[in-house]
Formats: sequence, C-alpha cells, structure tokens
Amino acid sequence: MKQLKIPKRLTTALVNSLTAGVVPRVGLEHIAVGRKPEVESILRDMDNIAEGGAAFRLITGRYGSGKSFLLQMIRGYAMDRDFVVADADLSPERRLVGTKGQGLATYRELMMHLSTKTRPDGGALEIMLQKWIASLQQEVMMSSGLRPDDPAMNEAVEMKIYAVTSDMQNLVHGFDFAKVLAAYWSGYKLADEDRKAAALRWLRGEVPTKTEARKELGVGVIIDDDNWYDYMKLWSEFAAKIGYKGLLLFIDEGVNLYKITNTISRQSNYEKLLTMFNDTMQGKAEHLGIYMGGTPQFVEDERRGLFSYDALRSRLIDGRYGGGALKTYTSPILKLDLLSHEEILILLQKLRDIHAMHFGYEAQLTDEQLIAFMQAAVGRLGAEEMLTTREVVRDFMDLLHTLHQHPEATFEGLLGEKEAVFAGSQKVNPSRDKDELDDLFTEFEL
Repeated sequence: MKQLKIPKRLTTALVNSLTAGVVPRVGLEHIAVGRKPEVESILRDMDNIAEGGAAFRLITGRYGSGKSFLLQMIRGYAMDRDFVVADADLSPERRLVGTKGQGLATYRELMMHLSTKTRPDGGALEIMLQKWIASLQQEVMMSSGLRPDDPAMNEAVEMKIYAVTSDMQNLVHGFDFAKVLAAYWSGYKLADEDRKAAALRWLRGEVPTKTEARKELGVGVIIDDDNWYDYMKLWSEFAAKIGYKGLLLFIDEGVNLYKITNTISRQSNYEKLLTMFNDTMQGKAEHLGIYMGGTPQFVEDERRGLFSYDALRSRLIDGRYGGGALKTYTSPILKLDLLSHEEILILLQKLRDIHAMHFGYEAQLTDEQLIAFMQAAVGRLGAEEMLTTREVVRDFMDLLHTLHQHPEATFEGLLGEKEAVFAGSQKVNPSRDKDELDDLFTEFEL
C-alpha cells in the first residue's frame, strides 16, 4: 500500500473534527469518497459561471449524510479554480431576511468568510482590493512606461478604476458601490488609513446609519437587510472584472428557515430564496453560484418547507421523467443518497491510516475487521437505511482512540462476542466462519 504523507496540521484538523462529528475545513481531499456524479455536476456549473453564467443548487440529505462535507469539498475545488468563495451557516440570528437584521447578519458572515486561493481561511476582502489596485498599477506601468513614483501614475490608475466601476454603475446600487471603491483607492493613494477603514466597514455591511455613511464616504445608502443580496451580485461582477472566475456562496443549515415559527417571516425568507433562484436561472446574475444545504424535510414538507410556497414548489419539483432511479444531476435539487458499503469501507480504510499516521503507530485493523465494524453498526442501528456517514465515522474514530489509548483492549472485545465472528475468528467452526466472511466480501467491489 502506498504510504500516506499528510502534514501534521491537516491530520490534527481531520482527527479532531471527525471525532467531534463536524466537517473539517481543510484536508477533505484525503478522506473524500463517492459523490462523483454530484461533484461533476457542480464542476460543470463552475465552467458556466466562469463564462458569465449563474447557478443555484439545493443540496439535500438527512442529518449526517454528507451535505456539509460536499459543500466544503466543492468550496476547496472552487478556490483551486480561482473563484472567490464565501460560506455561512444559517441560524436563528442569520436568515435571508428578518425584522432584526438577520439578513444583514448573513451578509456579514459571508463577507467575514470571503476566501480566495491565496487566503483560504476568510478575510480576503482587503486582499482582493489590494490585488486589484496592484494589478492596475502594473497594467499602467506596462502600457505607458510610467514609473511607480511618477505623479502621473496615480491619475492613470484612477482612470482605470473609474473604467471598471463605471460599468457597474448601471447595476442596482452599482453607483454607490463604485463610489466606495473609489474612496478606498483615495485612502490607499493618500495613505489615509481612516478613509480606507471606513470604505472597508461599509463594504462589510458594518456602517449602521446612512448619516454616518454620508459623513465618512459621501454615499447616501448602506448595506442593509433589504438590499444585501443586490450587493452580492455586485461582488460577483467585481470579482470577475478583477481577474477571478466568479463568486460562489455556500449557505448551509437551510433547515433553520423551515424552523421559523412565524408564517409571514418564513414566507418572506422563501420569497427572497425565490428571487435568488430566479436571478440565477434567468440570467439576471452573472458569475454567481449559490449552493444551499438542507434536509429533505426543509424542501419537501408541504406545510412548512419550500414546497409550501407554490412558486418554489413548481420550480423545484422533480420532472416527469428524471425522478426515481434515473437521476440526471441537472435539477436544481441534488439529493444525496447514503454512501454505499464499498464507499464506506474505503472511507474507514482512509481513517484507519490517517489515525495511525497522526499518532505515529502501525495500523493494526484489517479490512475484515473494518467490514465487521460496519456490520455491527448496521445491526446496532436496527436497519441499514438508518446508517449515516457521520454516525459511522464518529463511532469508528471512538473505536480507534480507545484501541490506541488502551493497548490491553482488543477489537473483538470492544465490538462484542456476537459481532466478533465477522472479524475472521475461526475458533468454533473455521469452515462456516470462512464461508460467512466470503459472503460478506461478495458485497464489495473494490
């Protein structure tokens, strides 16, 4: 077997996150299994977005089925392909709209997690602006032969900045957005840190009143609950203009919209979701991808879910021919099936090797024992359909930790005598046990 080589920083993140049952933000490529058609479908979306298109997808699956994992994995792929990405989890304090600024809170969360290939952990806003200005300066130097200290340099760069922002002034709120970008350039040029900070605060949605915005930057609007999504469309245009492929938004825990008890508030959020859906599907947004994760109940419940809002239901419901077993992966909804036995076995093999590498020991568990573990998990949960990836992974990490920290413990002892027969023990009836193990292996196509 090929020896794994993963940096300690990544193995630490993987082991800690998976033990706690949460999705790691780094190192996902080392434990990714399955989901090939879903990933290929989203990569096709990215190609379209890079060409100026837009995409909207709802990724649905039960708790623990891998929605958040898929969103994080796609986030990593997107950064590698030179997209700007932003992610946020919805919660009672973060919605699409709300009477207490919950929509603006979502915008702020997305901006805080704005990431690029060179800044993958968030906080990329100022890096983007500085990269833009540096590239414009480079462009001017190449085309006009001006030196960096030449007084005409600033004027030439300013003309370039207004050329980019003038295109955006035709969009909703584009004039004010362009004005704030110009204010940032002004602060950058004059080394006025206060002006730069004011522009960044406005762009992050942190200026509380229009009066303050007018006083600090000369603009009469602020980013608020009603208009934050319009500014996301501006950010996607801006990202494309300064050399990125586009902007992808990853919004998880959509079930929090389903949990809103007030009917009017819930419908307002679904209305905003419909606006986002229509903009991306009808070509009103450019270079923008929106990916939202949620449970099937959040989508399909006709009393409180998205299907309770007729305008969304008619757009999202399966077509007449593509439902059932014949999946097309082009629908706005990507339904995640549970991982197959083969895929879970491969995942357990990866986890076994990563755990051994992280703690510096030789992996002891055999593939037969991994299969025995899976069979025990299915039996313990009562039905194969109840098995989710998260539950299997948490239990398996717990097993690995216990075996490592208690050398006197054995796999068979921990699993219990009843399940131990699957591990290849041949003490009682070797021929029968061997036949049972062979039968188990027939389920796997590695």
